[in-house]
This record gives sequence, C-alpha cells and structure tokens, in this order.
Amino acid sequence: MNYPIAIEPGDDHHAYGVVVPDLPGCFSAGDTLDEAIANAHEAIALWLETVMDDGGTIPAPSSVESLQKQPEFSGWIWAVVPVDLAKLSDRVERVNITLPARVLRRIDAAARAAGESRSGYLARCAIMGEPHS
Repeated sequence: MNYPIAIEPGDDHHAYGVVVPDLPGCFSAGDTLDEAIANAHEAIALWLETVMDDGGTIPAPSSVESLQKQPEFSGWIWAVVPVDLAKLSDRVERVNITLPARVLRRIDAAARAAGESRSGYLARCAIMGEPHS
C-alpha cells in the first residue's frame, strides 16, 4: 500500500513539513527532504498501528493526482510512502529464541509477578518499552 504525502518546502530557517492527507492528524517534518520522508514513514506506521490497536478501519490511499488538485497543497512537493500492512498485522507467530537460563528465570519471575504468560510479558515489554531496572 502506498500513501501519498504532501511536503511543504523548507528553507534555511524552516523544516520541511509533511502532511498525510488520507490519515487525519498524521503529519511530520524534517530538516532535509530525505529526513522528512523518513519521518513521514514512521508517522504513518505509528498512525496505522494506533488505528489497528483501536479496532478502526485503515483508509485506502488516494491518488496523488486527486490530492494535487486541492488548493491547500498548491506549491507543495509530492512523494509516495510504501507501507507493508503485513508488518503491522496482529497475526500470531511462534518464535524460537535462545537466552541464558539466568535471563529466562528473570523473565519468568517478572511475568509471574505481573500475572502474565511469558509471551504476554515479552510482548507488552516490547510494545510499552519496559523500563530498565
């Protein structure tokens, strides 16, 4: 899936601003054009993950041609950001990892203390950014 992005040109004193017209409230910026596009990719992925987590519907991307006709984007630069929805899927996958026994014991103890399974605990830590202790 490819989402068009509108990029407001920057200059020596202003960053490039990025709007994703198909995703309300999704915007980004960057000091260079390349940075603006990379940051837009991250913003789109986070926007889509949030919608998926909330059980919402992912909007289909519009064509660049139809968006270019909108007067609010006059003089803006257009690019397309590819998004792999499969990477945002909640499909469960079995994984096999190797950990030192000491680390596994600590994970299991923390999972028990949190009332979670090992898999649930590790997933939550990855999603929520579990603080280091």
